[in-house]
Amino acid sequence: MAKLKVLFHVNENEKWNVALGNITNLIKDVGEDNADIVVLANGASVSAYVDDEKIKIMKALSEKGVKFIACRNSLKKMCADNVICINEDKLPSFVTVVPAGITEIIKKQQEGYAYVKP
Repeated sequence: MAKLKVLFHVNENEKWNVALGNITNLIKDVGEDNADIVVLANGASVSAYVDDEKIKIMKALSEKGVKFIACRNSLKKMCADNVICINEDKLPSFVTVVPAGITEIIKKQQEGYAYVKP
């Protein structure tokens, strides 16, 4: 089987549990070496990157090769709107920050990633 390339797009906090469950099930089905999985959080969902319960699950998935990304624009907007201020250097070490989530989605699709929005 060719390695699967999958982009999970999470932009709603209430979708995190579904997304993390989907990723876990995908890895169980195809094996961690047979999938290149990227999770992009933008909008309100970036706040999950400071949620200890979700971070624990994400960290375990990152150890299986799953890449987690946060949108810088969303981090800034959440702070400007006084919702939650997340300093980039306080994010878990397994989270990468990109300037714009929408641009990252487009790039990944051009690279052949399947787009999944739980």
